[in-house]
Amino acid sequence: MVDSFKEIGQKADKVRNIDLGTLLQHYGCTKDPLDKKKWHTPQGVISVNGRKFMNWDLGTGGGGAIDLLIHLKNVGFKEAATCLSDNFSSSFVHQASPKRSIPSKQPLRLPQRDDKKLLQVTDYLSNQRCIPQELTKNLIQSRKLYADGRGNAVFILLGKKKRVVGAELRGTYNTQWRGMAPGSRKKQGCFYIVGKSNKKMVLCESAIDAVSCFVLYPEYTAISTSGATPNPPWLENFINNGCEIYCGFDADKTGDMIANKMIKMYPHVNRLRPPSHDWNEALQNHRF
Repeated sequence: MVDSFKEIGQKADKVRNIDLGTLLQHYGCTKDPLDKKKWHTPQGVISVNGRKFMNWDLGTGGGGAIDLLIHLKNVGFKEAATCLSDNFSSSFVHQASPKRSIPSKQPLRLPQRDDKKLLQVTDYLSNQRCIPQELTKNLIQSRKLYADGRGNAVFILLGKKKRVVGAELRGTYNTQWRGMAPGSRKKQGCFYIVGKSNKKMVLCESAIDAVSCFVLYPEYTAISTSGATPNPPWLENFINNGCEIYCGFDADKTGDMIANKMIKMYPHVNRLRPPSHDWNEALQNHRF
């Protein structure tokens, strides 16, 4: 059923005050390590000041969560309001009083598994993302992937002793939606696929890119950093253990910039730039 104008307005009123920093983090964007007001996003560098934001790369900005989602995902007002309403609870709404602000360490809340939506997820990964069905089946059997009640693909982040520390969420319907399960601890773990060598690793910006990179480079262990970041806390341990590390972030301005920062911090790391914008696009284009 199509929402009426009044219903869209009600959804917009409910979500327009979602905290912008929380929204950016939820969609896998990365806070600049040197400037807390700046975020690295697929659309470029965005500065946030309260409810206002400005994209300095594109010279445009706006105010509120709906404007920000429209900017990030290039969608219309109705789709942005509906997406936010469907995927965010009232706990994400920014409150004026510091006492009611979002807790910095909220508990992990994984989406509930719904096997009835598993076919939607597997069809999406196979038909739209060109992920081999056998690989998807292996990820499901190893409990690194499942479907939730909204038909999202849920990629599990694992920490020490394979403890679940979070999840990446990817929408599989018409809305190109991505985010993190509330309470995810990206600093404590990651989504990964072990390749033929556990000493050679490629860092990717998302779980889907990691899976795609693994298909193209099965000899490497593919790891998702859940957003471009120059200094994942677990990276130094891999380097100290003698691993051969490649930064496979997206082939765009943000990906190159974050990769250069990582290499400056860790000269041992090398750049492995996707031949297309990202690894999934490279997989779809069959450029290898």
